[in-house]
Amino acid sequence: MGRVITITSGKGGVGKTTSTANLATALTSLGHRVVCIDTDIGLRNLDLIMGLEDHVVYNVVDVIEERATIAQALIRHKTLPDLFLLPASQSRDKSAIDELQMMILCNKLKNDFDFVLIDSPAGIEHGFRVSLAPADQVVIVTTPEVAALRDADRVVGILDRKDQLARCLVINRYREKMVRQGKMLTPSEVLEILSCQLIGIIPEDEEVINAAYDGRLVVQNQRSPAGREFFKTARRLLGEEIPFQKADTPTSLVDRLFGR
Repeated sequence: MGRVITITSGKGGVGKTTSTANLATALTSLGHRVVCIDTDIGLRNLDLIMGLEDHVVYNVVDVIEERATIAQALIRHKTLPDLFLLPASQSRDKSAIDELQMMILCNKLKNDFDFVLIDSPAGIEHGFRVSLAPADQVVIVTTPEVAALRDADRVVGILDRKDQLARCLVINRYREKMVRQGKMLTPSEVLEILSCQLIGIIPEDEEVINAAYDGRLVVQNQRSPAGREFFKTARRLLGEEIPFQKADTPTSLVDRLFGR
């Protein structure tokens, strides 16, 4: 049976969808069969990030409502034959799928795939609960900024009520220069707030935008700092022990903000 991993954030705009696509690509490159499900009904973007927007015919709501089979709706990646996408509907809203329907769908997919990666919508409302329902593990994506961390902390609080659900953390858009200046939180400060297992620190890298514009994924470019770190993050997700580079520790931004 495959493993269902929900990628979530709480706050929008922190790179959750980009992380989903790059982790899926890295896992496929490491020899696994992977499917991504976009559950951001009405606001789909995963097809764009993966360069598959011109191939969408059916979507996850069509499968749930039995207008299409899973095989008809799945889109195979253009260059990675073991990577697939099940896109979201663009014309419906998030109430089109409930938690039980998502669990049934993922149980079917787990028979054919090593990993099912669910791209969760932003927020903690209905769409978030649906994306969380079938998860064996949750990856929380945040940037090292107070607003993003506050929303991520709400997600952690919800996960605290699900004792058996493993969770881990990816810090995205990390800027070492701003950390040294004390304008951005260090990884240790982020972990102090969120108390999750850290599996990735993705640096700010303009190649992420360049790759998306060209319909590529930055993890396929090992000359890109972000690409290399996404690949390491995927390996940590598989259980490999890969050390992190030591980050500079400036005067604590947490202390200044919260008077600790």
